[in-house]
Amino acid sequence: MLKSWKKKVGIAAALSFSLIAAGCGSDSESSSDGETSVSEEVEHKIVGIEPGAGATAATDDALEAYDSLEGWEHETSSTAAMLTSLGDAYEAEEPIIVVGWSPHYKFAKWDLKYLEDPKGAYGGAEQITTLAHKGFKEENPGAYQILENIGWDISTLEELMLQAQDASIEEVAQTWIDENQDKVDEWIADAPEGDGSSVELAMTPWDSERLTGNMAKLALEQKGYDVSLTQVDPAIMFEAVAEGDADATLAAWLPKTHGSFYEEHKDSLVKVNEAIDGAKIGLAVPTYMEDTNSIEDLEPAE
Repeated sequence: MLKSWKKKVGIAAALSFSLIAAGCGSDSESSSDGETSVSEEVEHKIVGIEPGAGATAATDDALEAYDSLEGWEHETSSTAAMLTSLGDAYEAEEPIIVVGWSPHYKFAKWDLKYLEDPKGAYGGAEQITTLAHKGFKEENPGAYQILENIGWDISTLEELMLQAQDASIEEVAQTWIDENQDKVDEWIADAPEGDGSSVELAMTPWDSERLTGNMAKLALEQKGYDVSLTQVDPAIMFEAVAEGDADATLAAWLPKTHGSFYEEHKDSLVKVNEAIDGAKIGLAVPTYMEDTNSIEDLEPAE
């Protein structure tokens, strides 16, 4: 069964970014005096990411929920294209509205803020949750205990993600482990030795999850576990853990982003830990757009 799951990795490559599981001129939305509003300056366009992503679906929901977004265009493309557009606009201090999510290095690189979402189209704060298949705790109590302890704050992870733009994920993960051995010792101190027991971790291909997966791998290896990491599409990740083809994942965004996958497989899954609290998706803008603070501050297209 594990081999059949591994074969899905190649199939999922094209879907690897399917999830997520993120200026000068007037900032005022009042155009009654003839000045161009922010909505007009951005041409009533939201710069999005990959079609089919959880944040993409939530943005489509927001277009339906808000009168202020009536007639707006949600421009889907890729995360890389969105970041390029954001970087260009930021450098020129021009207004821009993008689909955002945290943790992501853009919040460490640029001064950004989320627009308030009073209708809750984006679902509020999320937790990046560690899940395991039922039976894993009994099969491998030491590894389960370590996974119960592992966690980071968002600001730390975003700074590591920014560092990973100039170094490999593996190098950044190793450096953090080396520089935070006291923290790692807290995670692993009371756990039984692994004695070479295998642990299969599944993860999505996002940098945040690749970082947490690699850091978890290094911590488990210090206790003698033989850890494998495999990155797949979120749907396959949930299926693999639920069916026992993978032991656990530190990459489940709940309750909204990966909520449908969790509901489908929850009878076969155990919530081990909330590895990262306060994850979020929503519409993000540069902080220099001082008078644009809520989705309801925007204006519908004529």
